[in-house]
Amino acid sequence: MREIKVEWFGHSCFRITKDGYAIVFDPYEDNNVPGLTLETLQADEVIASHEHGDHNARKKVELRSEKKDSPFQMIRLESFHDDCRGEKRGFNIMTVLESEGIRIAHLGDIGCMPSPEQMEVLTGLDAVMVPVGGFYTMEPDEIRELLKELDPKVIIPMHYRSETFGYDVIGTLDGFLKAEDPVVTYDTNTLIVCPDMEKQIAVLSCPEQKS
Repeated sequence: MREIKVEWFGHSCFRITKDGYAIVFDPYEDNNVPGLTLETLQADEVIASHEHGDHNARKKVELRSEKKDSPFQMIRLESFHDDCRGEKRGFNIMTVLESEGIRIAHLGDIGCMPSPEQMEVLTGLDAVMVPVGGFYTMEPDEIRELLKELDPKVIIPMHYRSETFGYDVIGTLDGFLKAEDPVVTYDTNTLIVCPDMEKQIAVLSCPEQKS
């Protein structure tokens, strides 16, 4: 089927599944992100956008022993975790996945505007997972400018603070949203991305956390 399953596990951690093949992005270590504890996830592949503890806990992902062919074409784009070419926080990798014409991207902890060449690759996305809390990443107003240029169908916010989880120094989801935004709030952590989706900011529910 022409669809991709997106599951959010809090912070910037997602599992992307197509035709039984799963990729986990940015798993976080225990006792790292306040209010969140990541269960061990099963997948065929794990990708860390950069080597910080809230994004690179590969040990939290149990890779399946049976090797499958990935249905995804993958493009990895090198960027920076800050606005001074990595001097403060180092590098960041943005990843674009495509399968059967559906294109989604995980922007990691993007800290600056992509290059013109990268913007071209990131244009026309069906869905994008993007940090909206600022401080460690581009600030919310900068992210909105980026998204305005990219014009994805579905925006999936990540890397923000709520009343129950997240770093104190990053902003809340409300600090990113505007009154005119087409926000759809889901009572699940799962979204099925397909070609005919309406434009929206898809707010997924963070799954119940283990204490």
